Amino acid sequence: MGATKEQLFTDHQTRLAAYAKVLAHPARIAILQQLSKFDSCVCGDLVTDIGLAQATVSQHLKELKKAGLIQGTIEGVRVCYCIDPEALTILKKELNLLFDSLQSCTSTECC
Repeated sequence: MGATKEQLFTDHQTRLAAYAKVLAHPARIAILQQLSKFDSCVCGDLVTDIGLAQATVSQHLKELKKAGLIQGTIEGVRVCYCIDPEALTILKKELNLLFDSLQSCTSTECC
């Protein structure tokens, strides 16, 4: 999006769109769901559990980390990933704000 157009949107809208973009791939949803089962997870385990190639999982992990939804720590030659609890709280808040603002359109009298 061009810099001149970004000013048309609120910080909330921009943040939510960034989260939605990173969540728009089913592999990333699967990765988050898998990570939620453990305190931390090694990338190799994700490859086995999800069934995608190592390079594919690594790319999705990179996008999730760039969006701030997960954290990664280096342990020797491995990187362990976990969901960032603060980011998850922010995501929930942003989604709740969106859905709360849309509730006025839930009546049967809308178009």
